[in-house]
Amino acid sequence: MPNKTSNMLDILRSELELLQSGYYTSPPHAPWRASYIFEDSPSCLNFKNSTRPHPCTECPLIRLVPAELREQEFPCRYIPLNDKKETVESLYRTGTHQEMEEALRDWLNRVIAQLEAENTQESN
Repeated sequence: MPNKTSNMLDILRSELELLQSGYYTSPPHAPWRASYIFEDSPSCLNFKNSTRPHPCTECPLIRLVPAELREQEFPCRYIPLNDKKETVESLYRTGTHQEMEEALRDWLNRVIAQLEAENTQESN
């Protein structure tokens, strides 16, 4: 049975692949607009379902959201991406799409490496 870390790794690796493929710049399901990071991803529990039947608290990414922000409408927007505490939400308001993608790419690579190191230590 997969553990929470391996499930999280799968999600984050998938997100990195999507980002590197240009998915968030020109999503296939809505090519007229840029995608919402995480929300428009196939890894989202409510992907392509505007009624949002699954609460975000069921998403594995929720553990990366600061506790005081987990009740936001889209809590995944509030995951801190760097030391400056920039989030997807703050970059929507103050950054460019390129800055968002760079911050997200750096964050994904860093967290994936950390989780892989944790998995290696656990298996030794």
